[in-house]
Amino acid sequence: MLRVVVFGGLGNVGREIAKAVWEDEELELYAIVDSRAAGEKTEYPEVVAFRTAAEMDSSRIDVMVDFTVAEAAVSNIHWALDNGVHSVVGTTGISDDEIDKIRNKAGAKANVIIAPNFSLGAILMMNFAERAARVFKQCEIIELHHKGKKDAPSGTAMMTAKRVAKELGDSSRVSLESGEKVKGSRGGEVEGLRIHSVRLDGLMAHQEVIFGSPGETLTIKHDTVDRRCYAPGVIMAVKAIPGMSGLTIGIESLLGL
Repeated sequence: MLRVVVFGGLGNVGREIAKAVWEDEELELYAIVDSRAAGEKTEYPEVVAFRTAAEMDSSRIDVMVDFTVAEAAVSNIHWALDNGVHSVVGTTGISDDEIDKIRNKAGAKANVIIAPNFSLGAILMMNFAERAARVFKQCEIIELHHKGKKDAPSGTAMMTAKRVAKELGDSSRVSLESGEKVKGSRGGEVEGLRIHSVRLDGLMAHQEVIFGSPGETLTIKHDTVDRRCYAPGVIMAVKAIPGMSGLTIGIESLLGL
C-alpha cells in the first residue's frame, strides 16, 4: 500500500484529492501539509495536518501530491527528490528553468509527474486539438478561470498552445497588420498562437480551442464544473509513478494517448 501526503490539502482542490486518497483501498493518506495547518487532527482519523514537510518523517512516505503555488511546489518537489519520495504535481506556473532542474535531478532517488491538468476531459481536449491542428491552419485559445487563479495564461492553455503550434508550424502565427486599438486586446502570444485569459467570479476552469478555415470553424471546448474531476487522474498517477522513470510531463501516456 502506497503512503501518500497531500501538499495544499486544505485548499479547494487539495481537499478533493485528500478525500480520494483516503477512500482508495490501495492507498493510505499519511498526512496533509498546508501553510494554514497547525499540527491539528484532520477529518480523517489519525491523519495530521502539518505546516511544513520538515515536520514529517519522510521515510514513511512513498508519494507526495502537490496542489499549492509554483514557488512552494518547486521547494516541495526538491524536498521529495532529496528524500526518495515520488512527486505527483498539479501546480501550474513552474518555470521552464525549474522544470529543467527537476528533470536533471529526477530518477536518481524518485520520479516526478508534473501535469498542467489532471482532468481526463481536459487531457482529451488537448489531444483532440493537436489532431485538429494537422487539418486546420488557424487557431486561437480562450481560457476562463475563477478570479483567484494566480497564473495567466493557465498551464493547460500554455500546454495546448505549444502542442498545437508544433503541428501548425509557421502558419500558427496570426497577422496583426490591422494593429491593436487597445494594447493586449488580441491576447497574449505563445509560440505564435493567441491566448485570451478571462478571470471572473462564477467561473471555475474552462477552455475553448477555436480553429478557423475558409467557410467554417471548429471549437473544442472543455468545462470543469466540479473539482472532483481532477481526482481520478491524480489517483492514476499516484499508483503509476513508482514504475515510471525520471520526469514525466502530463499523464497522456497513462491513458494510452
